[in-house]
Amino acid sequence: MKKTTDIIKLYLILISVLITLFAGRLSAQKTYCNPLNLDYGYTPIPNFTESGRHRATADPVIVLYKGDYYLFSTNQMGYWWSTDLNHWNFISKSFLKSYHKVYDDLCAPAVWVQGDTMLVFGSTYSTNFPIWMSTNPKANEWKEAVNDFTIGGWDPDFFVDDDGKVYMYNGSSNAYPLYGIEINRKTFTPVGTRKELLLLNYKRFGWQRFGEYSDNTFLDPFIEGAWMTKHNGRYYLQYGAPGTEFSGYADGVAVSDQPLGNFVHQSMPLSYKAGGFARGAGHGATFLDKWDNYWHVSTISISVKNSFERRLGMWPAGFDKNDIMYCNTAFGDYPLYLPDGKEDHLSGRFTGWMLLNYNKPVQVSSSLGGYPPNNAVDENIKNYWCASTGNPGEWISSDLGELSTVRAIQINYADQDAAFLGKQTNIFHQYKVYYSSDGKKWSVLIDKSKNNTDVPHDYIELPVPVEARFVKLVNIHLPTGKFAISGLRVFGSGHGNKPDSVRNFVVLRTEKDKRNAWLKWTPVDNAYAYNIYMGIAPDKLYNCIMVYGSNEYWLKAMDKDVPYFFRIEAINENGVSVLSEIIKSE
Repeated sequence: MKKTTDIIKLYLILISVLITLFAGRLSAQKTYCNPLNLDYGYTPIPNFTESGRHRATADPVIVLYKGDYYLFSTNQMGYWWSTDLNHWNFISKSFLKSYHKVYDDLCAPAVWVQGDTMLVFGSTYSTNFPIWMSTNPKANEWKEAVNDFTIGGWDPDFFVDDDGKVYMYNGSSNAYPLYGIEINRKTFTPVGTRKELLLLNYKRFGWQRFGEYSDNTFLDPFIEGAWMTKHNGRYYLQYGAPGTEFSGYADGVAVSDQPLGNFVHQSMPLSYKAGGFARGAGHGATFLDKWDNYWHVSTISISVKNSFERRLGMWPAGFDKNDIMYCNTAFGDYPLYLPDGKEDHLSGRFTGWMLLNYNKPVQVSSSLGGYPPNNAVDENIKNYWCASTGNPGEWISSDLGELSTVRAIQINYADQDAAFLGKQTNIFHQYKVYYSSDGKKWSVLIDKSKNNTDVPHDYIELPVPVEARFVKLVNIHLPTGKFAISGLRVFGSGHGNKPDSVRNFVVLRTEKDKRNAWLKWTPVDNAYAYNIYMGIAPDKLYNCIMVYGSNEYWLKAMDKDVPYFFRIEAINENGVSVLSEIIKSE
């Protein structure tokens, strides 16, 4: 009898384990939302904090190495690794010699895989920076491959060609070009001399003009952040421009049949995100996931507390049937599916989950002067609401306007009155999110009261959707400063009709300057935003701008020498309209 009882107990334990594993698989997050939810360090440089101490990173590189993804970026005193591009584990590591203390860590690092080894090198104009190597970066095991990489280089990228040859690309200037040079793969010494590869041409390509409004008011544009990708025997040299501070910060691409040129610009930028909640998509890197899908990771601009206040974003990318390189940023800061197999990235990874609370009514526990509540729902990461304190119990409640199906929530903290400088590895956020159908009876939706991680852009995909009209975020613990939210963003679907199609869409391209156009359309009554798609062929509308709360847009991004094609769609809580007919603009 005892033996039978023991067998039954064993079966029950086994069933319990299987149920737990299955439930865990079911509840595993399948989506993500930009900006990436990383434990970004605070700026380490005191004179970069004129409007307050703040988080900052930029210039990202992701590489796939031995089945895991590794992410490096500027001034983080270490790097991250992940198995799924969603859950990132930080490893502390200083790659600088003890006497280099200007930036405290790597700036705009180069990361590449050569044979069975990962290598890392940081930006420098000095002659005594090492190249580091590791065959076990997950264990933080590194040694110097070269003690002094003599020629140095700012914003470097190392590229290993199919024939085993290694090339370095670098440059960051508004006066000098990007450079390229072959590097001996064993000694890391230069083979020959650097070659001038690429300059900007803002007099032809409108998006390359400096300034938030592409007006070149006080500086010429910068070219920086080289990255090389090879596809079907051709070389795609990517670069950031015109300046990291601006919404139009983007990565362009120029193409050649040889690794050191001559390179010819593609007319439109590769990664371009001039509209929406989080803007900017410049100085990044293109990489392959485990299923050989291309992705592009790059820099998002906030530039409120300092011009160099920045975050990271990741978008599906690839090459079309004509080997044109593209990056799909449509709905680029809405929930997107993580990779889980071979995909067509031209069709995007958008889930179809809509924003439910754009400019909807907000109630709060308190407000600090100058930071009103509706800043948390205006779809502009540069604006934020701030409570009077950072105390437990401060809260913000968002009214969705009607009962809706809620599938995900993103909480974007703004770090008001932060006390930190540099990377912090022992800080955390704690909070609870409640939901209600009537604003009176509340139930817990998300409980992170025991959370022990730093989640400045926390994104939570609900295991099971809920019906709600009201969502309330209640603070329990902050790493530092006051309770400030730049975006309490609720995603899902409303129960009404999708928006009507856009009518009377016109593109007025000036004769005086073909880089510019005025886009205008009749407002759609039941829409809160619009996606404008554009490109240089009817079947290549690869750039997208999301416009909130307006029925016009001043576009200054075009190549003056070619015609353009446009389409537009309307957006609301219930979905997306039918696309308009394609318009050609000469």
